[in-house]
Order: sequence, then C-alpha cells, then structure tokens
Amino acid sequence: MNWRDSEATFEDEVVGDGTLARMFEDSAARNADEPAQRYKGGIYDRSLVGAGVVPAAPDGEFASLTYGEMRDVVRNLAAGFRELGVEDGSRVGLLSHTRMEWAQCDFALLAAGGVVTTVYTSSSERQVKYLLSDPGASGVVVENPELLRRVLAVEDELDLEFIVLVDDPADGSGMGGAVRDRPDVYTLGEVHERGAASFDEAAYESWVDGSDPADLASLIYTSGTTGRPKGVKLTHRNFRSNVNQCYKRFAARPDKGDDVPVIGRGSVTLSFLPLAHVFERLAGHFMMFAAGACVAYAESPDTLREDFGLVRPTTGTSVPRVYEKLYDAIRAQASESETKRRIFEWAVGVGREYHEADAPGVLLSAKHRVADRLVFEQVREALGGQIDFFISGGGSLSPDLCALYHAMGLPILEGYGLTETSPVVAVNPPEEPKIGTIGPPVTDVEVRLDDTVVGDVTGEAGGEVGELLVRGPNVTEGYWNRPEETEAAFTDDVPGDDASEASEGENGPWFRTGDVVELRPDGYVAFRERAKQILVLSTGKNVAPGPIEDAFASSDVIEQCMVLGDGRKFVSALVVPNVDGVREWADREGYDLPDGLRSLCRDDRVRDRIQAEVDEVNERFEPYERIKQFRVVPEEFTEHNDLMTPTMKKKRRNILDRYADQVKMLYDEPSADVSGR
Repeated sequence: MNWRDSEATFEDEVVGDGTLARMFEDSAARNADEPAQRYKGGIYDRSLVGAGVVPAAPDGEFASLTYGEMRDVVRNLAAGFRELGVEDGSRVGLLSHTRMEWAQCDFALLAAGGVVTTVYTSSSERQVKYLLSDPGASGVVVENPELLRRVLAVEDELDLEFIVLVDDPADGSGMGGAVRDRPDVYTLGEVHERGAASFDEAAYESWVDGSDPADLASLIYTSGTTGRPKGVKLTHRNFRSNVNQCYKRFAARPDKGDDVPVIGRGSVTLSFLPLAHVFERLAGHFMMFAAGACVAYAESPDTLREDFGLVRPTTGTSVPRVYEKLYDAIRAQASESETKRRIFEWAVGVGREYHEADAPGVLLSAKHRVADRLVFEQVREALGGQIDFFISGGGSLSPDLCALYHAMGLPILEGYGLTETSPVVAVNPPEEPKIGTIGPPVTDVEVRLDDTVVGDVTGEAGGEVGELLVRGPNVTEGYWNRPEETEAAFTDDVPGDDASEASEGENGPWFRTGDVVELRPDGYVAFRERAKQILVLSTGKNVAPGPIEDAFASSDVIEQCMVLGDGRKFVSALVVPNVDGVREWADREGYDLPDGLRSLCRDDRVRDRIQAEVDEVNERFEPYERIKQFRVVPEEFTEHNDLMTPTMKKKRRNILDRYADQVKMLYDEPSADVSGR
C-alpha cells in the first residue's frame, strides 16, 4: 500500500467528526499532563496573571500550561462568557494579537455556543466598526487599552452587550476608568472569576453537546486586496474535517518510517502568524491542539529569533514573505566578513546541488558534509536545532528559496488553501515533497479545472492548466449576508468536464477558487497565479506575474518586485531594493553610495547592479514574459503603509495608485530602453 492509500484509510483517536469544543475536550483528556501552551513573561500585563489564574512567567522566559490546566481555564472562561450573555449562535469579536489568551478565548467561546468573528489588530476604527457591525456582534474581546480605544470610538454605532479586556489596563493608559466605572467592560481575569464561581460541569457538558457540527463556528473576513471584506461562514464540520485531512497527512501513520517527521504528541510549534487568519487558526491552533502538540507563542515580533532558541520548536507555519525575511537575516549574519560570505555562498551552492542530485556521489556527499558542518548546522541551531519541517501557505513560495531551505536541512512543505476551504486544499507530504508544487490534494477533497479561463494550455510538467474548482466537507456554504456573491462563487457545472454533469453529490457544488493551477500527471498541483492577476498584454499574451516576482526571492539586492503590464505591450516592474544588500555590494566594489534612500535608488551604479539581477532572472522566462523596464522605488511594501494585506499579500491596486507617476514613466519611455532608468 502506498502512502496515499494509507493516508486515505488512516484512523486513530485524533480523527473525529464532533465539534471543535468536543475535539479540544477529548484531546485534553488524552493529554492532561502534557504541555499545551507556553507563554512569555515581560511582554503583557495579563489579567489572568493578575487574577491568579495562571502563574507569571519570568521576564524573557517561557512558562507552560498543561492540557489539564488549559482545559480548566477554557471551561471557566466559557462559563464566564455564558454569564455575560453568550448563548448558542451569539457572534463575538476577537481583536487581539496571537497569544495564549487568544487560543483560550477561542475554545471558550466555541464551548459556550458562540460564533467567533475575527478582527485584525491592524484594523482602523472604521474597519473595526464594519467587522463588528456586519456580523451583529453582541460582544468583543480586545487585547489592550489601545485596541479598546478603537472599539469605544465606534461603540455608539454598534450593539455590544459586553467588552472584555485581555490585559489589565496599565497605569497611564487612560483606560482604567473605562474598566472600573462601566458595568459592561470586564477584564478577562474578571470573566474567569465569574465563570469559576458559577461553573457547573453538567451545564458545561450540555453546552458542548448541544452544539452540532453543522453549526456556525466562525466568521472570518477575507483580508481584501480589493473591495469590502466578506465574512466567510465556517462551521464546526468545516474546520473539523480539515483538521482530519491535515492530521492524516502529518500524523505518525503505520506506513511511515522512523526518518519521516510527523506532528503529534511531543511536537512543538512557535505560533506568530495572526490567529485572525484562517491559516494559523487551522494549522497552528486547531490541528496542533487536536494532535496533543505544544503551542508556544512568539508574543513580540522583535524577539522572534530569540524565541526560536528558547522554545526549540519542531515545526512552524508561516507565509512566504516571512521565509524570505528569515533567509535575508541568515544571509546577512553569514556575510559579516568577506570570508564568511564566500563560505556561505559556496555552502548554499553545494547544498542546492546535493538536494537536486538523484545520486550525489562520494565527492558531492563529502562537500555537503563540510557545508553542513561549516554553515547549515549553525543555521539550524539558531532556529532552536530541532526543526523537522516548516509549512508554508498564504501565498506562492519561490521554488529557488524553497530549495535553499531544503538544502540547509530545513525543509519547507508548501501548501495551498483559502479562507473558504478552512483552509487547506493541498499540501506537500513529509515523505515525498516536491519543490515547485503545493502538493497533492488532502483526502476527501475533489478538484477539477475550468480551462475556459486560460484556454488550451499545457503546464510545465505536462498537466492541464485552468482555474481550480474544489468541493469537499471543508468548503464553506457561503458568505455572511451575501447571497449574490455566494451564488457567484459556486457552480454546478465544470466546462468541458462530463463528470460534473452528474448530481452535486454529498460534497455539494464546486467552489471557484479564482486561482490558476496545473494538475500534474503525478497528482501534485502547481500554483500558477490568481486568475484576476494574470496580465493580458496588448499583444494577446497571458503573463503570470507571481513566478517572475518569486524569482527574486533569494536575491541579495532586490527586496521586493511587482510585475506590471496588463493591457501594455511589454512587461515592466517596480523594484524595491534590499538596502543592506546593496550597500554590502557597494562596499565590496569600493563604491561610495549616497546616504539618502531616494538618492540611492537613483544612483546609476545601483540601477546597473539591479539590471544585472533582472537580466539573470529574465533568462528563465519566455521573451514575452521578460521584464523590459523597471523603476526602483524607495519604499518597502508593508501592511503598515497599506501596500500589503495582514497576510502579507501585495495590494496591487494600492501599489499602482501609490506609484502611478512611476508606472506612467515606465510606459512613456521607449520600450527598447531596458535599463530601468
């Protein structure tokens, strides 16, 4: 039996079909004495610590809660939320950074029968109002006084019955009075205290058992690169089925050898992506707690590197942009001297060659052992020394960058999903990862293609290419109060597919992902591009910008690239320089670059160096896909300047608006000039 058959038929105590609250209760019973959560001291003024619910962690160090202790907190919080008026179907907002209490409140609200609606901490007052008013939230849990201010600024336009503050209001925050003087504002410690006083196990079990897997569990609003966010309705069954699907792929199945890494009891993950986003909510939260793993929270992005060393995780989930940044940091540290830089570049070259070789041979194997000892071992140790694999989702990962991580002994397993699919549709298996793909679909997920989007195209691996259509138990039933958009997102018929003429079946109609992929002959899926982001040149050629942009991911002088050309004769790009990398290059060449960033971007020597990088990347693509002109722009695309979503996807329309003059100059200049000046 091969691994795919084993995965499809695999069953154990983690796999189930109940609600998320029951899933957590069952796991807590199995793993009562195992570590469930690790939290850091010196970061927050936790009201649960102030109330004596959990012990304070030493400053700069991590403390732990067992599953049994976490279960007690969740149960008392659930009872406390019921005391505040939460009942079956109540929508409650959760506005907080990723941290221990986010997870506890999530499970507590679900156990109490609530529906958790997530709000990004980057949301403005206007966005907070929309994300709480659209679902009709009756309450909201906010992290700190700063976020509390945003809620209070718009509360007159909301219908909130209660507000819960996770942290104690610090002296000088100005929010102490709001908590003390208002009967509808509580700290999380006070909610726990009320719940502990009223907790009745029989009543609690009735709430948990009273929920049905078909009940709504969460509303997750799409981060929205365009238009108003839509609330995706996800049921307990949607999430629970996706936990099953992912766990079957990563569990310690009987067919796996001892050398294949797994996720289960004893696994440790460092959680730092927003739990408000579906990817971390499923992969770094629901699946981990179902499996009996330990989740540690990197509760400050400024200490992420330090936290890896303290936690020593075995796995982790992240988005491509974080892996790009992490690699930049690794390379920068390895380039502290000319000698170290040369050794690092040699080691990376050896690692890539070794990884790609079918039979490395004696000489290459010896080189790889030296490279591992000199470079890769130190890189792994800087990340705690225990990483079995990373998981990447939420965007397209550069195959070159993925190969570099594999070469360093830090394999990244790329996957794919959407909020509407809870989210995982496909992910690479640990026993047979294939770089450049997003893996085969997980069990119980059906996929089809609509080839009318791109026409008759054959993929690089010889597979069919088209818009990916999906159905399965993890797929949403639609959008909150958006019947027309729900109808447009699904189809009963797949063009050109006779199989789709049959009845919908138990998995319902096909969901249109809006993503163009290749279904390869080996069963793996290769991501091409968002259908709406494919550039249609005035010559009629279709160009996918993603693979071109990803080709710069491991560049030491280019930080970001956005490819343009829709409706134009040729492809162009806006390029953000890697300032540190550019200055290191200039120092090696003996160039004295200007201090100002804008002046640096206009420097002819910098432009020529970036041109050389563009020329190298262009060689990988068809002539019509090559970047003919570019402009160097001085501002990194980030969430803070509204050029990236909270999940680190480019807001292309915002970028085009921000740099409209630069774009105009790109196409006003003669197309024969490819210098980027």
